[in-house]
Amino acid sequence: MTSPYRAVLGPAFDELHPRLHAYFDAIPTGATGRGRGVFDIVGSPRRWLWPVLGLLGRAHVMFPVWERAVPFTVQNVPVVSADGGPAVRAIRSFELNGRPRAMRDEIGVDGGLIVDRLGSPAVVEAWFTAQVVGGALRLVSRRVAVRAGRLRVVLPRVVAPVVALTERYDDERDAQVVSVIVRLPLIGRVYQYAGTFRYEITRGSE
Repeated sequence: MTSPYRAVLGPAFDELHPRLHAYFDAIPTGATGRGRGVFDIVGSPRRWLWPVLGLLGRAHVMFPVWERAVPFTVQNVPVVSADGGPAVRAIRSFELNGRPRAMRDEIGVDGGLIVDRLGSPAVVEAWFTAQVVGGALRLVSRRVAVRAGRLRVVLPRVVAPVVALTERYDDERDAQVVSVIVRLPLIGRVYQYAGTFRYEITRGSE
């Protein structure tokens, strides 16, 4: 089965930096993608948002912190989405305020867009356009929905957050570089994380 990213990008997938292919291509059955690195920064300095981020933290989405130099790991496993399409289930684990925390999501495909279902269980869904720019992957959200059980509400664009992700490879540091920024209309940047890591595909529980 193909990966969500290859399914959406099509021929443009091959324009990615070669060292990004392992991360964004299909993970073989029985294998796991594993990465380890450091986030230079995680969270939001806007403390008035922390009560909301605290609720999202309980669902494994975002956290009420503003921290630097945070070690983290990422684990990706291939799954089949509820609609039968290719998907990747990801767990990003890191320590915040001395506590181990995990961000969980499932990335799939919906109508030619990348769809990211965040939380465990999923409480937020975001649909992204994808393009390759200078060998890097660039994702920008086009709509965002919140979920409560079977209820799903797509947020109006005037209040919906815009999420932008850039993933590139730095040859000098021999590391993958990720940056995620969440902005709200009229307010600006409200959450972010950025850092570097190294990634490989391992078999089974290696």
